[in-house]
Amino acid sequence: MSNLEDRPAEGVCGGEGAEGPVVERLEAREVVLGRTTKVRRLLPNKNRRMVGAWCFVDHYGPDDLTARVDSYDVPGERGMLVPPHPHTSLQTVSWLFEGEIEHRDSVGSHAMVRPGELNIMTAGNGIAHSEVSLPNGPPMLHGAQLWVALPDSHRTTVTPHFNAYADLPELDLDGAHGTVMIGTVAGITSPAPAYTPLVGADIQLDKTATLPLTPAFEYAVLVVAGSLTVGELTAGFGEMLYLGAGREAIELTGDARFLLLGGEPFEEQLVMWWNFIGRSHEEIVAARNDWMASIDAHGTDRFPTVPGYDGDALPAPPLPATRLKPRPRSR
Repeated sequence: MSNLEDRPAEGVCGGEGAEGPVVERLEAREVVLGRTTKVRRLLPNKNRRMVGAWCFVDHYGPDDLTARVDSYDVPGERGMLVPPHPHTSLQTVSWLFEGEIEHRDSVGSHAMVRPGELNIMTAGNGIAHSEVSLPNGPPMLHGAQLWVALPDSHRTTVTPHFNAYADLPELDLDGAHGTVMIGTVAGITSPAPAYTPLVGADIQLDKTATLPLTPAFEYAVLVVAGSLTVGELTAGFGEMLYLGAGREAIELTGDARFLLLGGEPFEEQLVMWWNFIGRSHEEIVAARNDWMASIDAHGTDRFPTVPGYDGDALPAPPLPATRLKPRPRSR
C-alpha cells in the first residue's frame, strides 16, 4: 500500500533499544488513500515509530463498498484504488479480515489478497506495485497494511520478490486461537520470509488468555474487533497498545480479535519518507528522482513498470524544503 499523503511526514527511526515492560496506548490518525479509502495510521506514531522492524501500520475498514459507490468522483470506482507506486528497503505485509484486493507488481506477480492469506512483497533496492478492489469483488473491505524495515545487510542486495501463503499455521491456546503470519508464536512458525527476528499473528481472544512472548522482543497489539484489557488499560477497535519488552508472557482479557506485532528492537537508523526507506536524506532524494525518471521512461531497471495495470503510475510528492533529519524511535 502507498503512503498517499500530499505532504508526507519525515521520520528517522531505530538506533535505540526498547524499554522494559510497559502498557501504553497509541492513538491512530486518519489518512486518506486516493479517492476512496480512509485508513487509521498507527505507525509511525508520535510516541512510537517502530515495534521491532515493523515501521508502518495502516488499519482500514470495515467499509461497505456497495453503500459508497455513488459517492466516488469517478462512477463505478469502489474500494481500494492505489495505482503503481514504488518502495525501497522494506517488505509490505498485506492482511485482510474481509474483502479482496488485486495485487500486481513490477516483478510480474499477479495475486488476489484474501482473508487469512498472507501476501508479502520484498522491495530490495526497488519495486513498484498496485492494489485495486475489483468491481465484482466482495461488498466489504477490512484489513491492515504493514511495512517491515529491511536491515542494511539485505535492504539493497536482496532480489525484489513476492510471496503468497494461503495455508498458514494455526495457533491454539487456552482462551485464544489464531494464525501465525510471520515468525514464531508459542512454538508455531510461519514459512514467510523475515530478515530480522520478527513476529506477527492474527489472534481471536475468547475471554482470558496468557500469551507466551520472547523477552528480547518488543510487542504491540492492534485491536480490529471488540476490546481487550492488558493490566489497567483497555483498547477498543482501531487502537494499539505498546507493550515494550522483557516479558516471557502476558495476560489478555476480553472478547477481541487483534494483531500481535513484535520483534527485536531495530538498532539501525532509517529515514522514512513517502513510500521510501533509506539511511540518509540523499538516498531518499535519489529514490524519488529514480521513480520520477521511471514514470517518464515507462520503466527503468530500478523501477520497472507494473504489467497488466491499466492506468498511470503515481507521481511522488515534492520533497520538503529542508533536509530529512533524524528523529528518535520513541518520544
